[in-house]
Amino acid sequence: MSPLRTQVVLHPDFQVGEVDRRLFGSFVEHLGRAVYTGIYEPGHPTADEHGFRRDVADLTRELGVSVVRYPGGNFVSNYVWEDGVGPRADRKPFIDLAWRTIEPNDIGTDEFLQWAEREGIEPMMAVNLGTRGVAAAAALVEYCNGEAGSRWADLRIANGRDKPYGVRLWCLGNEMDGPWQIGHKDADTYGRLAAEAGKAMKLVDPSIELVVCGSSSMQMDTFGSWERTVLGHTYDVVDHLSMHAYYEELDGDRASFLGSGTAMDRFIGRVVASADAVGAERRSDKQITISFDEWNVWYFESRFEGEKNLPLQRDAPRIIEDVYSGLDGVVVGDLLVTLLNHADRVPVACLAQLVNVIAPIMTEPGGEAWRQPTFHPFAETARLARGRALDLRVTSPAMPTARHGDVPVVTAAATWDEPVAGTADVALFLVNRSAEPVDVEVSHPGVDLVLDRGARLVADHEPAVVGPEHAAHVARTCWSAVPAPDAGTGTGVAAGTTTTVTLAPESWTAYRGSATRL
Repeated sequence: MSPLRTQVVLHPDFQVGEVDRRLFGSFVEHLGRAVYTGIYEPGHPTADEHGFRRDVADLTRELGVSVVRYPGGNFVSNYVWEDGVGPRADRKPFIDLAWRTIEPNDIGTDEFLQWAEREGIEPMMAVNLGTRGVAAAAALVEYCNGEAGSRWADLRIANGRDKPYGVRLWCLGNEMDGPWQIGHKDADTYGRLAAEAGKAMKLVDPSIELVVCGSSSMQMDTFGSWERTVLGHTYDVVDHLSMHAYYEELDGDRASFLGSGTAMDRFIGRVVASADAVGAERRSDKQITISFDEWNVWYFESRFEGEKNLPLQRDAPRIIEDVYSGLDGVVVGDLLVTLLNHADRVPVACLAQLVNVIAPIMTEPGGEAWRQPTFHPFAETARLARGRALDLRVTSPAMPTARHGDVPVVTAAATWDEPVAGTADVALFLVNRSAEPVDVEVSHPGVDLVLDRGARLVADHEPAVVGPEHAAHVARTCWSAVPAPDAGTGTGVAAGTTTTVTLAPESWTAYRGSATRL
């Protein structure tokens, strides 16, 4: 049986937009073991002088994370940031109502921001608009970014940090449309509060960028109307609108799970349309962009018991520690393809989360840290995707799915980085969602394109198992190098302005290449 065939047309004159490095962000929330025994574990064999795990920091660097969002998430909506600064001996534990955990307050604003600074990561801070408001939000900006001579900046200096942190990205609360949120509000109430908080925060530091809460998912009853109402209040103040989405395989529906990238694509399109409609009504030339600051594979419906069912716990309990398969990794790679194809409107995105909690990195207290299967496509994409995303033309057969209707069999994204006019580094990302191999004809008229050796992740059919042994097994059996397209390799052939590659069934493939305009 001959493989299915599809075509991808690539030309550098047709571009989506610049790939912002902040597209490859992640998320650390005070939830489960994300902080304690995740990034931070004093006494661990690899712990640095500040108590942060060096093995986790090294994997974070390898992952290519550019931005980390903190401290939540649902956690932020009952967090008093002032209680997490100053001498540790003076800090008091409190009950985090979001995840029903005793938070020891050992890690707070200063510890996180200094960790991020040491690791070369841009922080993305969230303020509490659930149980707090304008004054506390503005005070936190002053604490982080203010110069000496004001109350909160002087408190930071008294706590040992003279130089302002210069935090640029700020979230105005978290998922305020969700009834699970502590301090949940309707769109009108939240929009008014976010506008006032944002105004005050920018009066403290006009250089900051603000992210206002969009819908928690496309399935929310208020989706669309929420964006319209909130942006009606905040359009002139904020810079980005947040999006959150998680995907999982339900009831063995593998095809729909593999089509999750199409669901994300439609979600982005609808949110962009909602934001632009508000701008058009206001006759505004300003364009609101998207901060997709929570996205991942999360087995929420099938594995998570729900936060209301959690017992009150302490000492960094194991919560939402999903283990991942090769199939999950392929879907994560496909979601990254979707984000790249919206680079003009999505400058910021955060894989949720970084360590232990639905994360690409896992740890054991006192033990090792390891890469989950979802680690590999994220790290490879963050490493290769540079410059500008290209506007590809993909002609692909469709495959039916129960949840998303017909979706393309093949999805693709490419980036073009041209530091010297006429020559460029190219990255090409290809996903085959079908259970059959697919031949992809990559047409690049007017361009001499040479694809080098690539990397491939193929889906497995085995259940995910907890522990580094399973992750290593998936890496051995599903993650591999792919030779450069060549007549003798059997994986592809290059000829003139066309390069043909064969994609394995249910796979994600990345190529690095070089190109010269003819």
